[in-house]
Amino acid sequence: MKRSKSLTTLFLIAAVIALAIIPLLLNPTSEFSGADDAASGAIATIDPNMQPWFHPIWTPPGGETESLLFALQAALGAAFIGYFFGLMKGRRSRVATVSTSAATVGD
Repeated sequence: MKRSKSLTTLFLIAAVIALAIIPLLLNPTSEFSGADDAASGAIATIDPNMQPWFHPIWTPPGGETESLLFALQAALGAAFIGYFFGLMKGRRSRVATVSTSAATVGD
């Protein structure tokens, strides 16, 4: 049983890595830009005289800083989700333990 879980975990890790690498290998000259760039281009095509409603309060000094902040946001979100699922699993196992011990005491 433990070996099959290890193989499943390794398979899932390999699948995630493949999903990240395969697009880069299939189209190496492609520029992977974000949705903001695509939206700006579409708006400029529709109305070249459009003025933005507001400007950013702070602009990161470079693309690396922007990528770092995006990765930090993703890591914090993943940590929150992991904590939440761990907390729920702990509560569920604690309730199961309490109900099992209560049933044993009542016998």
